[in-house]
Amino acid sequence: MSNGRARLAAGLLEADFGNLYRVVRKLERAGADRLHLDVMDGHFVPQLTFGADVVRALRRLTRLPLDVHLLVDRPSALVEGLVSAGADSITLHIEAPEPPDALREALGRIRHAGLAPGLAVNLGTPVAALAPFAGQIDIALVLLVDPAAPGQRFRRELAGKVGEARELFATRPHGWEVHVEGGIGRETADVVGGLGADILIVGSALFQRGHDIAREIRLVKALADEGWTREIGRGEPPIPRDAWSIVATLAHADADELSRTIERAGIPTLVLRTGPYVPGVDAQRVVMVPSSAEVFTRKRFGLGFAEEDETL
Repeated sequence: MSNGRARLAAGLLEADFGNLYRVVRKLERAGADRLHLDVMDGHFVPQLTFGADVVRALRRLTRLPLDVHLLVDRPSALVEGLVSAGADSITLHIEAPEPPDALREALGRIRHAGLAPGLAVNLGTPVAALAPFAGQIDIALVLLVDPAAPGQRFRRELAGKVGEARELFATRPHGWEVHVEGGIGRETADVVGGLGADILIVGSALFQRGHDIAREIRLVKALADEGWTREIGRGEPPIPRDAWSIVATLAHADADELSRTIERAGIPTLVLRTGPYVPGVDAQRVVMVPSSAEVFTRKRFGLGFAEEDETL
């Protein structure tokens, strides 16, 4: 179990693609939480990168989640190939020159396949442009550099868009993330962490000559959590992302019913036996939810705040 909240996605554009196996193994050992893959078509942005074949090759190399970001003119045409290649999430650009209905249909196909659908906004696009799609996405990706012009610095004056992206999901207690990309590293992690970024996409900072990748990853995540503690937590540290809390202890049938009711609200649950298995004894069960959704769950379902409840 991780003790922190922030997660790091390693952006692979700056990696050595001639030695991809070694790069992936190093990132796994260093503590990267997922791999971020920027698919570019040479039209939406000038660069041309890779497609489903590389995603498929990476899927064979690792169990880390593959986070695919489509910087292409026709993202809807690539969805099926990326789904079959083994992507775990696919993020499209709101600025892609496709009709809104085509984007909606593509997002629906991503979700139907069991993947997380997302939308990204470029520098000049307000986060409000994502609002009509908020119910269809699990990821809002904020770019803080212009993807058409590599080598730019982090745009601190636009970082407030991260907080605006969080507001898109204000009515959803669980199951969404705000990603941020562009100039993210140890110098900027506390800023975006303090604005509530969930996933920090770090590229060149990981692959600079002489940098210890594991140390860089630890620093970025720790600094992002420090920013959260200072700004959002007002001195209280963030709830660890992997923590679960007990919200009720009930008879077996009642626990199962409560679990189903909570999950209909979009909150995952665990139902666990309270003690060791004893033949002929149907022990009580505890119902657990992610700790980040505990307060919402208790208020929504009138569960109160019992002193004996625990966080695991």
